[in-house]
Amino acid sequence: MYSSNDLYTNPKPCKHLAEYKVKNGVCGYNLIQDCFRTTPYGRTTLEMSKLEIPRCSVCSGSQGRFYMCLICSSVFCCLSPESNHALLHIQSQDGHEILVDMERAELYCSVCCDQVYDPDFDKAVMCKHIKGFSRSENGVEESEMRLSKRRKLSFWMDLDSKNMKRLFIRKSKSCFPLGLRGLNNLGNTCFMNSVLQVLLHAPPLRNYFLSDRHNREICRNVSSDRLCLPCDIDLMFSAVFSGDRTPYSPAQFLYSWWQHSENHATYEQQDAHEFFISMLDKIHDKEGKASLAIKDNRDCPCIAHRAFYGLLRSDVTCASCGFTSTTHDPCMDVSLDLSPCNSSRKDFASKSSKANESLLGCLDLFTRPEKLGPDQKLYCENCHEKQDALKEMSIRKLPLVLCFHIKRFEHSPTRKMSRKIDRHVQFPFSLDMKPYLSSSIVRKRYGSRIFSFEGDESDVSTEFEIFAVVAHSGMLESGHYVTYLHLINQWYKWDDAWITEVDEEVVRASQCYLIYYVQKMLHHTSCEDVSCQPMSLRADTFVPITGCC
Repeated sequence: MYSSNDLYTNPKPCKHLAEYKVKNGVCGYNLIQDCFRTTPYGRTTLEMSKLEIPRCSVCSGSQGRFYMCLICSSVFCCLSPESNHALLHIQSQDGHEILVDMERAELYCSVCCDQVYDPDFDKAVMCKHIKGFSRSENGVEESEMRLSKRRKLSFWMDLDSKNMKRLFIRKSKSCFPLGLRGLNNLGNTCFMNSVLQVLLHAPPLRNYFLSDRHNREICRNVSSDRLCLPCDIDLMFSAVFSGDRTPYSPAQFLYSWWQHSENHATYEQQDAHEFFISMLDKIHDKEGKASLAIKDNRDCPCIAHRAFYGLLRSDVTCASCGFTSTTHDPCMDVSLDLSPCNSSRKDFASKSSKANESLLGCLDLFTRPEKLGPDQKLYCENCHEKQDALKEMSIRKLPLVLCFHIKRFEHSPTRKMSRKIDRHVQFPFSLDMKPYLSSSIVRKRYGSRIFSFEGDESDVSTEFEIFAVVAHSGMLESGHYVTYLHLINQWYKWDDAWITEVDEEVVRASQCYLIYYVQKMLHHTSCEDVSCQPMSLRADTFVPITGCC
């Protein structure tokens, strides 16, 4: 069990917020508490009136982003850095530096030009949600008690524990799986939360971190790195599998990830697939430092590669003489295109076709021979000149955890447009990958002339079971990620801090973006119910798995 003080510490407020708190306390927060509104999708805003559109106190305009002064309650617009009436306000009024971003219901320092955090402000927001939850039992809409998507740290322990359990565990159950804990949204971080829930419950990573394979104390003693991403991941595993059901705020992890990936350090919505790959890369960078250089195609011993590492094979065949050039590329996931459809310029700008796809169809398309274009001709070593060629992909090595990335976001550089492909993709819960292995593809290509295959995968398990789905709903610019996890014969939906039991039909109907399978042997081992008995996190037995440990 961990101590709450060891999880994280609140970031220091900027000096302007500190000065505001000394002079005014939390009076300003309490005065605007009743003005918080929460949409059905969980976004919290500040509305001074349900009927009136906010207007700037300087120009009376209704465009741009609006900020409300906590001192005088005046509203100011910000169309651009050059047209910022909020900045003009603080230049003319001393002590009015702290504003509230009305669109996101977050504190903003107009001097620092950045969002600032105060746990007392988040408590004011959450108290409104708790009140809304109590009223919902008397007929008030559920959207009023929706969890606020806050970017903050730990303030849950100050709220009533009975209400918190009722608020975040929606369906009563006598025994919950260990690790059933939501993650607070820290400001457009649903992309991060959705992937973290997958990694927290991926059997190889769960076994690795809960068996103390990465010890934070030892790491601090032997490493000079002040910020260690695997240490923060280990901390998160301890918190999520502690038995505590109240939502956890991965603020320390987010800060650490930002320090390691500065180009991702923003509160804007980001791509869940890019975050997933970035996470594995950062784990590899840290865990692989203590390993010898990887040579002769030897597998990297870091946990990221032991769990997700696979190998793709690419065969490019000369259309003139039949000479084949073969290359192997490492992969941590398999990105799959949806089947092409005849779409015009007008179709690209509009919503995608609602035709159904299937994961197996996408895999067939992935391994189908493709004629290369005129600008991609192969230099044939046999013909000694560039020739037309066919390219065929296959999977040379399967990982323990197999991730499929459905390419739902399409970009057209010529038209300078982007869109989301909304087609429904059917996916099986049990999957046999044998038809897509290199041995099967090559034998299919050459028929009975091929009797053996170098490095035959006949001794490798090709049967997989689904355990997680990351789904994306909404539009390209304003979408939302959720995760579906299969734990002990039950599907759960993780919507940031909210956890709901769902039927498998709900999972099948989701707009899948990332689909995760584990080898069937590993899946059955992970489904053993150890959630109802007290256990020591550091005493967990590490389950040795062939190819993983």
